[in-house]
Amino acid sequence: MNIAVVGLSHKTAPVEVREKLSIPEPQTEGAIAHLLSYPHIEEVAILSTCNRLEIYVVAQETEQGIREVTQFLSEHSKLPVTSLRQHLFVLLHQDAVMHLMRVAAGLDSLVLGEGQILAQVKNTHKLGQQYNGIKTILNRLFKQGITAGKRVRTETSIGTGAVSISSAAVELAQMKLVNLTACRVAILGAGKMSRLLVQHLLSKGAEQICILNRSLGRAEELAKHFPGQPIKTCLLSEMMTVITESDLVFTSTSATEPILDRAKLEMVLEPSQSLMLIDISVPRNVHADVNTLINVQAFNVDDLKAVVAQNQESRRKMAQEAERLLEEETEAFDVWWRSLETITTISCLRNKVETIREQELEKALSRLGSEFGEKHQEVIEALTKGIVNKILHDPMVQLRAQQDVEARRRCMQTLQMLFNLDAGEQFS
Repeated sequence: MNIAVVGLSHKTAPVEVREKLSIPEPQTEGAIAHLLSYPHIEEVAILSTCNRLEIYVVAQETEQGIREVTQFLSEHSKLPVTSLRQHLFVLLHQDAVMHLMRVAAGLDSLVLGEGQILAQVKNTHKLGQQYNGIKTILNRLFKQGITAGKRVRTETSIGTGAVSISSAAVELAQMKLVNLTACRVAILGAGKMSRLLVQHLLSKGAEQICILNRSLGRAEELAKHFPGQPIKTCLLSEMMTVITESDLVFTSTSATEPILDRAKLEMVLEPSQSLMLIDISVPRNVHADVNTLINVQAFNVDDLKAVVAQNQESRRKMAQEAERLLEEETEAFDVWWRSLETITTISCLRNKVETIREQELEKALSRLGSEFGEKHQEVIEALTKGIVNKILHDPMVQLRAQQDVEARRRCMQTLQMLFNLDAGEQFS
């Protein structure tokens, strides 16, 4: 068995490619079931965010497993494997393990040290278990990754003042518009990203905010997080009317197709009306053709990179400290992984010795006859079990303690030969 991760991120693929591979949460169950139907994939977990899609698998044969994941991604995105491959990265075992640790800690994010990704990794773990994709190995890996992410946030200051995608979007708006106080702002969507948008807009002095959502109740619930603030709420069906009364529009909905395009805006905007659109959704909520409108400025998540770059340098030194913690968590996972290799040999040895003990005990008791009391039988049973446990204890401890892979395998081979064990398939 081996662990692998196949994926793409803001580092390897533009948003127009990432949105084609995005797997919204309602599609996760079907995607996991599809991947598990391939012959070489034993476990699977899917991490899908606005900046990355990563599929973690445990595969019987690594190359075949990777080929199956790539085939799935091609079918899902409707992109041919040849054009998709240039955007994909593939990491195996230790590299895959360290990668998840770095992702959970926010060290691989567009915004170095951002905190939202840890919640997304936790959700990936939860959904993977719920839909039977995550079993023994990925369960341990994701638990270790979540621990790593928590440690980096509590034991380093990398998250202090670390901007999120939402705050980077607000910073971009402030850079372009200068004064947010007089700005009429509309936010499409009422999820976590939108809540962060409201938080950062208020901190920058915005006073005219309207939240639009398919469910009015959810928009009102979001507004309640900011008591005393004059935040309006509307249904998403009123979107075009609200946009005509806005200077700045943020889009952050879960729609899988653009909800705004040139044709819709042309119908409602005055020719001289200026409008700024900042789309932080993947898949994109705003069609690229809006850029052809003279008085409309449109930005997407990839346009936030320049803003983010200004915030990176101050956290780079903190990231070095975080890497040391991640190495500790990676080593802890590797120790557990190495112990798996010994399980089959230890189990076979114990089963063989236990079978011998039971057979010899049965012979001895039959010789002693029926007059031999039940209490005496229990004493002899406990005695023989105790002898077996004491004899096996040291070999098992020594086998588990071997840190060197080759030395441990030699020990296992010796045990298998000396005791004539059929250890079966080993983890490798």
